[in-house]
Parts: sequence; C-alpha cells; structure tokens
Amino acid sequence: MPDPVGKLPSELDQLPDRDAEETAEWAASLDAVTEHAGPHRAAYLMRRTLQHAESAGVPVPALLETDYLNTIPTAAEPAFDGDEAMETRIAGWNRWNAAAMVTRGARLGVGGHIATFASAAWLYETGFNHFFRGKEGEGSGDQLYIQGHASPGIYARAFLDGRLTEEHLDNFRQEAGGKGLPSYPHPRRLPWLWEFPTVSMGLGPLSAIYQARFNRYLTNRGIKDTSASHVWAFLGDGEMDEPESTAALALAAREGLDNLTFVINCNLQRLDGPVRANFKIVQELESQFRGAGWNVVKSLWGSAWDELFALDTTGALVRRLRAVPDAQFQTYATRDVAYIREHFFGAEPALAELAKLLTDAKIAECFHTSRGGHEARKVYAAYRAALAHKGAPTVVLAQTVKGYTLGAGFESRNANHQMKKLSGEQFRAMRDLLELPIPDSTLNEELVPYAHPGADSPEVRYLQERRAELGGPAPARRVHAVALPQPSEKAFQSVYKGSGKQSVATTMAFVRLVKDLMRDKETGSRWVPIVPDEARTFGMEALFPSAGIYSPLGQTYDPVDRDQIMYYKEAKDGQILNEGITEAGSMADFIAAATSYATHGETMIPFYIFYSMFGWQRTGDQMWQLADQLGKGFIVGATAGRTTLTGEGLQHADGHSHLLAATNPASLNYDPAFAYEVAVIVKDGLRRMYGPDAEDVFYYLTVYNEPMPQPAMPAGVEEGIVKGLYRFKEGVPAKADAPRLQLLASGTAIHWALEAQELLAAEWGVTADVWSATSWGELRREALECDEALLRGEQRTPYVTRALDGAQGPVLAVSDWMRQVPDQISQWVEQDYSSLGTDGFGLSDTREAARRHFGVDARSITVAALAQLARRGEVPASSVKEARERYGL
Repeated sequence: MPDPVGKLPSELDQLPDRDAEETAEWAASLDAVTEHAGPHRAAYLMRRTLQHAESAGVPVPALLETDYLNTIPTAAEPAFDGDEAMETRIAGWNRWNAAAMVTRGARLGVGGHIATFASAAWLYETGFNHFFRGKEGEGSGDQLYIQGHASPGIYARAFLDGRLTEEHLDNFRQEAGGKGLPSYPHPRRLPWLWEFPTVSMGLGPLSAIYQARFNRYLTNRGIKDTSASHVWAFLGDGEMDEPESTAALALAAREGLDNLTFVINCNLQRLDGPVRANFKIVQELESQFRGAGWNVVKSLWGSAWDELFALDTTGALVRRLRAVPDAQFQTYATRDVAYIREHFFGAEPALAELAKLLTDAKIAECFHTSRGGHEARKVYAAYRAALAHKGAPTVVLAQTVKGYTLGAGFESRNANHQMKKLSGEQFRAMRDLLELPIPDSTLNEELVPYAHPGADSPEVRYLQERRAELGGPAPARRVHAVALPQPSEKAFQSVYKGSGKQSVATTMAFVRLVKDLMRDKETGSRWVPIVPDEARTFGMEALFPSAGIYSPLGQTYDPVDRDQIMYYKEAKDGQILNEGITEAGSMADFIAAATSYATHGETMIPFYIFYSMFGWQRTGDQMWQLADQLGKGFIVGATAGRTTLTGEGLQHADGHSHLLAATNPASLNYDPAFAYEVAVIVKDGLRRMYGPDAEDVFYYLTVYNEPMPQPAMPAGVEEGIVKGLYRFKEGVPAKADAPRLQLLASGTAIHWALEAQELLAAEWGVTADVWSATSWGELRREALECDEALLRGEQRTPYVTRALDGAQGPVLAVSDWMRQVPDQISQWVEQDYSSLGTDGFGLSDTREAARRHFGVDARSITVAALAQLARRGEVPASSVKEARERYGL
C-alpha cells in the first residue's frame, strides 16, 4: 500500500538500513542539486555515479539507456589502421557500381535496392578492410550475415576485386540462363559467394546467434577449435521489429557469446517510412539489448558534430537530440538551414545562442550527412570496441542516412526503398560528390557505365592486400568433403527384426535407432540431437546420462533426479541441444549443424525432433532458409497425424505438414508405417546426404506415438521403401472371381487398412492388397521427373505407375493426413483412384472416436471400398447400404 504522501514502496524498503542518517544525507544532497542546479544536473550526476559504480564492480542495476551520443568520444578513438583516403576511393567505386547495376537492371524491370547499401557502405567497407577474417587463413574465418537489401554493394566490391565481371553485374536478378546473380544472399543460387540467406527478415539475427553458439558447441565438444571465428550480423533497424530478430538475445548474453557482433544500420527508415516516427529507435534498441545483457556501442554522430558538442556547455543540445523523434530528425535531413535553425535550435534559448556560433554550412553538414555510420574512423572505433569486449555479445548501433550520396532525391525520402534507378543528372552529381574519374561522354542516359580503376590500380591492390592479410576474399563459401563412413549394420539389423509381441511406437523406434547410431565409433560423435524441451515426450531421456545436454557452464547444481538411472545431466561437452520452448531456436540450431560441413569443414548429422504440428506450420520459413543454405540432416515430426495424439485437440492435431513439406524442393518427405521402414529410410538418408556423392537435401520423417507391434522386415522391400511404395500384404481371394482392390496406406493408417482387409474378406468376400506408401511426396517427385523427361523426348514410366501395373481393381488411398497428401500421386495411377483423409480441424477424443469422426477407421475404409467397387458394378449397391448400417455409419 502507498504511504500517506503517495510514495510507493520499493524492494529497498525490505532491506535493513545500517545507517539511516547517511542515507538521508545522500538524498538531501540530491535534493539540493535539483533545487540549485536543476533536474538535468541532478540526473547527470546520478548517471555518472551509476556508471562509476558499474565500472568499479559495485553490484547495482545497469543503466538501460544512455544519452543520444557516441559511446566512444572522439578523443578516445583508436588510431585508424589503414589509408583512409584510399578506402574512401574504394568505397566510391563500390557505391557507383552498386547504383549502376540496379539502374541498368531497372531497364528490364527486374528491380533492385539502392538506398540500403548507400547508407551502410562504410559499415561493410570498414569490416572488409580491417576485421572480417577470410577462409584461406587459419580456422574457419568469420561468418558474415549480410543484410539482404545491401547485396548490390557486395556484388560491386566483388567486381572491384575481380571476382565478378560486368557480365555478372548485367545479369543481376536474371538467373534463368545460369550466369545471373541472385537478388539477395542465396547460397543455393551462388554457392561460392554466399554462406547465409538473410533476406527473410528476422531469420538472419536469429541464425547468427545460434551460429555463434554452435561455434562454441563444436569447440567444447572437441570437434573443432572455432575460437578464432567471429559472427557478424548486419541488420536493419526496421528488421528488428520481427519477433525472430530479438527472440534469442537473452540466450546470447546468458552464454556469454562474445564471438558475436550485431551491426544495426539505424538509418531510421523501414520499407515505407520511419521506423519509430514518434519515438527513437536507437534508444529503444539500446534499452532492449542492455536489458538482455548485451554490450552496446552507439556510433551516431560524425566528426562534424564535435564542434557543436564542444559548444554545448549547458547540455541543451544533448537534451534536444534526445527529445526529437526520429521522423522529425528525418525531416531535418531534407530541409534547409533556416528550417533547422527555427525548429531545432529555436526550441530553447540556450540552443538559439549556440546556433548563432554556427555557420549555415556547418549546420547543413551536421544535419544532412554527418553520421557515425558514414565515417570510417567512427565505425573502426566501434568495431574495435566490440571485439575487445569480453563476456557478452556486442551490438553496434550505427546511425546513417538512407540513400546517402545518392542525392537529395533519395536521401531520407520515405519512398527510397522502392526507388530503383538514378537519372543521368543524379549520376553526374554522385560522380562529382565521390570524385570519380568518369567523363561526361560515358554517361549515357540510357545505359550508365560501370566504373573500374583497373586491375593493377592502387585501389585494387590495396583492397586485395587487405583481404590477403585477413585470410582471403569475403564473403565466400567453401565446400569441404562431406562424406562420412557408413555406420555399422548392427544398429539397423536390430530394428529389421521387429519387436515381437512388444508394442513400440515409431517415435520410440526412431529414438532407439539413433541412440544406437550415436554409439558408432566412426560417426557417433557427429550426431547432434536437437529438441525443444519435450525430450521425455519422445522417449529421449535415455540419452541424457550417456550423451549429456550441452551447457557451456556444465552442471553447476545437483539435479533433483541424480539418484535415477536416466537423470538430467548437463555437460560442457554435452551432445544434446535441449533448447527449451523454442521451435525457432531449435531450427536455427539445426541449420547451423546442418551446414557445418561448409561453414567449418566439419560434417555433422543433426536430427531435430518436435511435435509435428509445430514444425512446418510454425517454422516453415526456416525450412526454406535451410534449403537455401544447402543444409543436410533429419527433421522428425513426432506425435504425427491428425488422430494419433489423443486429447490434445484442434491446434495440436497435424494433418497437413506433409502438404507443406511437399512444397520444398530440398525436402525428402517420408511417412513410414513400421520401425523397419524408419531404419531403411535413415540408412538411405545417411548415404544420400553423407555418402561419396552427397546431395544437398534434407529429410522430413513423420513418426507416431501409437504403440503397435512392429513386424520384421519382409525380404526385398528396401527399394520400395525408399522409392515410396511397396506391397506389404497381398490379399488371399476366397474364390477365383472375388472382387479385388488395392489399399494404399501410409504411417499409422496401415493398421486401419490391414483391419479393413480382414473385414472385406471375412464379411464381404472382397480381396484387398495392402500397400505401404512410405512417401507420397517421393512418388510424386519421381513422377514429375518422368513428365519433364517426356518434354525432352525421353519415354520414362513413373515408379508408382510401374509398381501398380497389373494390380487388379480400383485403388483406395488412406492416411492420417488431408486427402491432398495421398492425392499427390493420383494422376499417375492408371486404376480408378479415390482417397480418404482427415480433412478439417482436429478434435480431442479417443483415437477410435476421432478416426470414426473423420471416416478413416477400418469400418469406414470398408464402406468406401465397397462403394468404389459398387460404382464399377463389381458388388451390389445394396452391400454398401448394408455395410453402413452394420457399422453404424
């Protein structure tokens, strides 16, 4: 309850005060300063006191926000390790060619972005010249997450470096002919240059954090020393609105990832306007990152502001800068000096007096262009501070002008993200500003030229020398040998034998198989189990004591279940990544592990297991990121299907993930029914992804939580399992002329089909063959390839057509998925085809009731089969009516 004067109690009121008189004296001193020097002076003293306490190691809460100033004062900047004039010329060539490339492409309507790189050019240039380690030195080099819309500038630098030609630049966003440059960082499209796809905004920062963490994981497990690698993530201030951008900030701080630096280009603009029109995005981000435990370095003002700050003896300028919202500051960047004098400096008398000491040229320079992100020395100082800080990750907040150097028509304009070209007049103005030796005679209004100082020019030699000192070109992707020896057959053979009378869910069968594979002497240590918190749900607790859960701190406590066999064991060299309740974080882990063969030259075998409902539906964008980055591994949708996870209800009942997965060309999707099928698929996956002819694919397996007796593997079914279809159980006709049909089923649905097979034979005299459709998606993929071959004049019959060739009667497909999943193959099945599925929303009930509700249980299959045969005249129509009544349908 508040006291009589309205003062709210605080946590300090609960602590004993050893010297109340001294406390009162401190409070009285603050009151006196406030009364005689004003509240601004009092606030300043408090901040300085807190900063001093923090630096002295006194345990006080850290300030979440500092003044709107550079973290590193000009006087404290380190000596610049380079030729600033030379780097300015290099940056000028890159700016020109980036703008020229996009403008030339605009003639063809392919688009492109100019303004983002224009604002961020020095953020990249300084890194390339002084910080970013390449892959030709020791270790793996640095990992660079380039902001997607800045790609034209990266291409321009590669052109200056001789890695790209004019032909490449002229094929920007024109990839169909095989010689083009992708619009954004796409490793699958340009695998020698790009390492990380980043333009699906928010995924870059999330992935960068987990990449830095995976680097430490590799080191702590003794697989590779990655201590020399640093992860740099270049982000937009508008991008930070994406929830994924900030989702893992606490993880990075908690694990002390000082091998990670975020560089946020704070040009105060997003795609359509100001990021925080009525607020200040820099201050907001500072509070957010400081609150999460990050080190924050602000580089806001260029050297032109030094004079203004020196004249600000009252603090009025700093207060005004802090008070002006971002949208208003953008307006200052586009208005004349008279407007700035009136609306900025006219806000209070002290500022008006300060403005009298400034020339119009000085005010224009400060408010129009002078930003910390536009000066090599300021950026260099920020990066040095980031690398020097230990114990926590660092974020550099660099203020810039979006469209910088592109002229008044671009700079700080709301529409500049959509502006795709410069006019000839704008190019001439840009040339003059950058002092480039480009004659007027070459400035064709229709086709502005690329510009290059020459392969042996001082600029190119300087650029290449700097890169050589730092370990070679960057960005760059290097593919190392992926092949791993195939594991021993022992683990697979134990699954092939079946479970006898014991009922085992395919989820458990998969986990047991991987547990055995992790014991393999050659490849066992390469497995990376990843799970978002519910390892026990999937029967993975048996892995805890043997493999250990990864923690950079090890285990600093006595686990509550220490006396149990399967106790919760954390270890610095733990193998399991148990991520807590974050599918997005787990998927980012998977991507880092799945691409380690390229990033670090260390091939890992990740498997990520999760509730199938929360995979493709929740993190599907990351699955595409994985495909773009050419990742390999096993994604496992456990407790799969619409009706097998009883009691969970509408939102937890997955009947569509296979449909979503089918849209991704790199995903090989399987829905195995039996444990031995799981083993065959995993074995083949290890061959295809990690064998001598490794493919850039990953596997999606769905496994079920319904315990069933697991049969032994029949002879000769391996090819059918891998291709997607084989006859599991042939029906035995009661008489020679008995009606016949083919039941195709995937996953747990095969058990309903087998029961229906018995009902049809015993009660209706109908013979049914039961087929296990392990992959509707792979059947379709191969059939599509046959169709494409036909366009080239090659006659190829799809496997599904050949497998069912001669099979008598119609085909009825059934699964625990929407009907669109089995319907993927319908056009290549020559027999009459129909399907049953679990379309609609899920519901909570028993498995039996749910399957009856969706019409996929054995009795529903029986009725559907009779109806199909009745339409063909092979059974009486009355049989269908009779069956409905008998089975209560």
